[in-house]
Amino acid sequence: MIKNVAANRIRELREDSQLYQRQVAEYLGCSQQTYSRYETGELQLSIVSLARLSEFYDTSADYIIGCTEDKRPYRRPGK
Repeated sequence: MIKNVAANRIRELREDSQLYQRQVAEYLGCSQQTYSRYETGELQLSIVSLARLSEFYDTSADYIIGCTEDKRPYRRPGK
């Protein structure tokens, strides 16, 4: 299920980066409680949050939602 994959992936990416939920929540402009609900799968990521997290972690949205195992980001326009 995509929701569970995304929840697990964003938790793993955050932990691998040695960040707290609060730090990522601040980046997204949401509360720590809201971000925690993303990681548990209680809330689905919005498209905007998904895009921001893929940029933040330098990976692709496809990786976060489980469509690929390749963490490398796609080439972004203008970069």
